[in-house]
Amino acid sequence: MSICFICTIFVGAWAQTKVDTTSYIHIVDITTGKIDTVLAIKKHFEAPNWHPDNYLILNSKGKIHTLDLSSKKITELNTGFAKFNNNDHGISPDKKWLVISNHDKNHPSTKSYKSALYILPVTGGEPRLVTPEVPSFWHGWSPDGKTLAYCAERNGNFDIYTIGVEDGPSHGGTEKRLTETTGLDDGPDYSPDGKYIYFNSYRSGHMQIWRMFADGTQPEQLTFDENSNWFAHPSPDNKWIVYIAYTSDEKQNHLFGKNVKLRLMDLQTKDIKDITPVFFGGQGTINVPSWSADSKKIAFVSYLVK
Repeated sequence: MSICFICTIFVGAWAQTKVDTTSYIHIVDITTGKIDTVLAIKKHFEAPNWHPDNYLILNSKGKIHTLDLSSKKITELNTGFAKFNNNDHGISPDKKWLVISNHDKNHPSTKSYKSALYILPVTGGEPRLVTPEVPSFWHGWSPDGKTLAYCAERNGNFDIYTIGVEDGPSHGGTEKRLTETTGLDDGPDYSPDGKYIYFNSYRSGHMQIWRMFADGTQPEQLTFDENSNWFAHPSPDNKWIVYIAYTSDEKQNHLFGKNVKLRLMDLQTKDIKDITPVFFGGQGTINVPSWSADSKKIAFVSYLVK
């Protein structure tokens, strides 16, 4: 694990305060390629989730916010004591719950960063702890709503784990490790039928998109190019995955402030196409699922830094 990767953890959320950042929150139509800019704001926002009730959920400086797509109004969401949230958050399949990854300063671990998973009502409320160990960074929710998939560092290596939503510390739950390869495995996201978990991995010596069965067996590499590919998100209709491609070899890093583009893979043919031009983004652009419910559009963030 490279030191630079550890540093990128701190680039997201509230740590991005020393630069003058303008965030451009966009929606791209996957058929036409048309990009609409929903909002340009001089503040660092990250990682949109798209709720069917026509609003986005994003994070900024440790807080969670909603952005109404009609009024363009941004409202801080009540997350109780959780005030140090990073850009790994998402909506449950029934749209009633929100999972967050919050830095728990009071956790007894001696590790420097203590992100843990919590769930709370999607309308706001007091969070409930799910993962007893840190650091843990959420990325996927099983379609039956019972299991969370996440990237976690245990014993010096970042791998993919799952845990039952109701299996938190108060219920004596334990996590299950799905990958054990050398190097980073990250960004696990379930297919809508629950058959696969899509993820990005450095196991080949270059960051590429992979998938495996939901129990962690039969890993299969899906991309084989010169880009550094991250965060594959299946569409709700299970026909596509979208992912972010760094146009330079970033090794195991997913830094903010790099040249990136969004790419779309047809899951039947495995054909890949660009759905955006190259833009200034990276960490925070599309860390988490951001598809529209009809599988026609994707929300993402680009940036301008002075």
